Amino acid sequence: MDDVAFLLYSSGTTGLPKGVMLTHRNIVSNTFNTLNTPGAASFTPYVDCGLAVLPFYHVYGCVTISLASLKIGVKLVTLPQFEPEVFLKTIQDHKITIGYLVPPLVVFLTKHPMVDNYDLSSLKDVMCGAAPLGGELAAAFKKRLNLSYVRQGYGLTETSSPLTVGKRGITSPASAGVLLINTEAKIVDPLSGKSLPPGGQGELWARGPQIMKGYLKNPEATANCIDAEGWFHTGDIGYFAEDGQLFVVDRLKELIKYKGSQVAPAELEELLLTNPAVADAAVIGIPDEEAGELPKAFVVLKGTEQVTEEDIAKFVAGKVAPQKKLRGGVEFLETIPKSASGKILRRQLRDQERKKRTKAKNPLSKL
Repeated sequence: MDDVAFLLYSSGTTGLPKGVMLTHRNIVSNTFNTLNTPGAASFTPYVDCGLAVLPFYHVYGCVTISLASLKIGVKLVTLPQFEPEVFLKTIQDHKITIGYLVPPLVVFLTKHPMVDNYDLSSLKDVMCGAAPLGGELAAAFKKRLNLSYVRQGYGLTETSSPLTVGKRGITSPASAGVLLINTEAKIVDPLSGKSLPPGGQGELWARGPQIMKGYLKNPEATANCIDAEGWFHTGDIGYFAEDGQLFVVDRLKELIKYKGSQVAPAELEELLLTNPAVADAAVIGIPDEEAGELPKAFVVLKGTEQVTEEDIAKFVAGKVAPQKKLRGGVEFLETIPKSASGKILRRQLRDQERKKRTKAKNPLSKL
């Protein structure tokens, strides 16, 4: 049971991908936990046909979608890649009842006019994962498609996929759900190492039979994230509500430090997506001598919209605290770089910014 069954690779959103050794025990236990947590399992009598458009080499597609579906005997319709018309026609023609999605697909289904050309009424339940989904976007998505449930799950490659899953009709669409059975978790202050009470924001630590064996040929990286007591340090910032719901704020390494205040990129991205002119968005911190870092937004506009960078900055400034204003600017892009599972590759955006600054300081580098 402790032999390696799968060698999956971390997304590499904050650094180089690492080989994650998942054992037979990891996979079997997490599949069991997912299917046997009351109210959280993906399958019910009316959920009999699932859609799999996410890659099976990613832990979400491998464990949560593929293996769990096979275990319970649910029909699974697979697509080799996302193509808007094919995606929508598949839901319509195959009467998909549960969709396994990531935030970019939710944005598409919520905002794109093409969606109105298809009958998606069979879709009842949606599970969203791989990155945080904002509450306002989840509500707009649920309303447009008249869904019964929009739920989120939270997990990592290192945890064999989900640690938490939303319960139908109980958990908030904005939360990542509640802990699966046979799973422990706590929120820890990154500076003091002390456990925090409900409502306190800190790093999420988890422990259970689904935690990876370690990183392939990288004992140092393994020791840096799994301590002597078996707690896996996720690197994600979040908090538990009084009722046990988990809310994920952002990655610990991606928080923007503005004059000593912490700014979560995901919060600003969620706000930007509420603007009717915005199709997609990403936020990073750019270096600043005085403030430390300044929030900067990269925005993809809808094709017919005519707005300026200043319009977007003013939109945000009118809705946030001073430290969260887009003082680093706004830049329009054609697409936001993302991994196959839908995570924003902020590292690529930071690299692009670094190259721009280097060229600006050294004009000869352009020659």
